[in-house]
Amino acid sequence: MNRNDYSTLLAEYRDCARKMMFSTTTIDAFAEAATPKQLTSVLEILRIELDTRSENKKVRMLRKAGFPTPKSLDDFDFSNLQYKDGYNTEELCSLSFVEHAENLVFFGPCGRGKSHLATALGIAACNKGMEVRFFTASDLVYSLSKAHKEGALDKLYASLEKASMIVIDEFGYIPFDVEGARLLYQVISKSYEVRSLVFTSNIEFSHWGSILADDSLAAAVIERIVHHGRLVIFGGASRRMENALMMGKGGNAQGR
Repeated sequence: MNRNDYSTLLAEYRDCARKMMFSTTTIDAFAEAATPKQLTSVLEILRIELDTRSENKKVRMLRKAGFPTPKSLDDFDFSNLQYKDGYNTEELCSLSFVEHAENLVFFGPCGRGKSHLATALGIAACNKGMEVRFFTASDLVYSLSKAHKEGALDKLYASLEKASMIVIDEFGYIPFDVEGARLLYQVISKSYEVRSLVFTSNIEFSHWGSILADDSLAAAVIERIVHHGRLVIFGGASRRMENALMMGKGGNAQGR
């Protein structure tokens, strides 16, 4: 083994050992005593262990996120999406919006794939090591209300604050009472410029007051969402109708 190859091997060993939380003393001691063959063997063990830990972490994060069904970006049709302000599919799929704590609002009629895309983006984020939470809007408000009654609201907020991205699906399907709307506002307010929120909705902003039981509260919610937010409009034919037709022909159904 020439000097350059050995230097590369040693650098990777040190990097992997640090990721395994070995002490500097242990790392240096082995590096000084090990032959190149021993170093290669140990490095292979470290690689396998790190890969295993990475995969196990992804499984835990996906389970914790609470996605209803697995979805992929690969089988989503982006052709019917309309973006604003120069945004595009490449930027969306890069997940840069999560890194910049930007929000997304997926707007369009039922069955156009809003939930599919929100789920697929969330899974992609988990696969990149980001923590994600997925809720329908009604389930999130129910959980917040229940935690409030049980005196566990701070614990739930703390759990949500660990996430880099929160998906709030089916916003507007069920209106909230004033208490539920205010609890949801706290999640949105606490997430402002800190984490990404992804809403899927078939309700225009002008009607969010009827969902949140308070026009002033709705205005405050919308302001925080759109300040660092992107609107994506979903057009085209209903995916659910297409899926129903496919099922009738013996095909496979896609998601929402």
